[in-house]
Amino acid sequence: MESIKTPAKQIAGEMSYQEYRDMTDALLSEGKTTGTNHSEMMVNYTKMNVTRMKRLDKHVALNNELAAFAATLEKPQKWTVLTEAWCGDAAQIVPIFNKVAEASNGKIKLVFLLRDLHEDLMNQHLTNGGKSIPKLIVTDLESGEELFTWGPRPAHAQKVFNDLKESNADFDELSTKLHKWYADDKTLHTQEELLRNIMLFTL
Repeated sequence: MESIKTPAKQIAGEMSYQEYRDMTDALLSEGKTTGTNHSEMMVNYTKMNVTRMKRLDKHVALNNELAAFAATLEKPQKWTVLTEAWCGDAAQIVPIFNKVAEASNGKIKLVFLLRDLHEDLMNQHLTNGGKSIPKLIVTDLESGEELFTWGPRPAHAQKVFNDLKESNADFDELSTKLHKWYADDKTLHTQEELLRNIMLFTL
């Protein structure tokens, strides 16, 4: 993987995890979500996602190896997450990013950006030509050198998604089965893949 060097500077619109959560709650109180589509369907997705994030915040703990590795990082990192409040995959994953950052003793600066407001950055990190989210971009905090990217979902979940797409499953079936996979997996594969990438690209 060829490294990319960019200035280590703040991007307009960066939010902390709490700010992202607060913004989502504020939009929902107005019957809205992120982006420009505030249909009842999109708002309902966002409500479900808030419930998912609350559950993960409360009940999920990092595995011991990931927590220990995060706590002993030598060089500070910036974790930039491209996301949207209506995205179901993001709701299943971004709380784990936050838990890793919390375990890092300040070595990981975690920030969130809305995908549709940052198209240039998103277009540099497409997945199979698509703007799939969440997308995690990990850089050296001091130099801005890109260390690795990850997302939009663990490989096992991606296989579930691909298989359903190939079988022409409609959106409701795809969403139901994908979120069942997340519930059954209990963030195991998300944590394992994050640990593998951190170890591979930061040692």
